Amino acid sequence: MRGPVRKQVISVECHSGYQADELPLRLNLIDGVREIVAIEDRWYSPGATYFRVLVDDGDRYVLRHEEAQDVWSLTGYRAAS
Repeated sequence: MRGPVRKQVISVECHSGYQADELPLRLNLIDGVREIVAIEDRWYSPGATYFRVLVDDGDRYVLRHEEAQDVWSLTGYRAAS
């Protein structure tokens, strides 16, 4: 991802499977809603799950979901080329 991004809390709508908030579907950002068209990667750290996602305008985001607090944050961003 290009450059550091200051962690910011965001609103994420999710699909819930056998766990709550299992897969992110859309991002509710200050400048509008972005539909997630692909989850390109997912990895785990103690207490959090990270997702690298591609959204409908071609931008990519890295999202962090802290399960215990049920808080989503934006930790990385790359604009479409």
